[in-house]
Amino acid sequence: MIIEERTYDLQSGRLGEYIELIQNEGIAIQRPILGRLIGYFHTDLGPLNQIVHIWAYESYADRAARRARLAADPAWMEYSKKVRVLSIRQRNRILLPMSFSPLPDA
Repeated sequence: MIIEERTYDLQSGRLGEYIELIQNEGIAIQRPILGRLIGYFHTDLGPLNQIVHIWAYESYADRAARRARLAADPAWMEYSKKVRVLSIRQRNRILLPMSFSPLPDA
């Protein structure tokens, strides 16, 4: 299993707009394609105006196939135009859980 952490720095004052878009449109597109959502978060302390979401995949190949399906989805293409303009920077990390790390069932 691999874990992907995706962090987006948003334009100041646009967090509410991003949250509304992901709640009303984006998550319904992502979940069936990407599969196991661990969590979607926004920062409250530290660097502000950040969105962090974490997904679990069976392998790098599973992640690549799912991300390719999402990128090719017409609904995702339309949705991503709306949120792309809210973002300043994106960072992705792949995390490998240790054998003793508890992970929630999804």
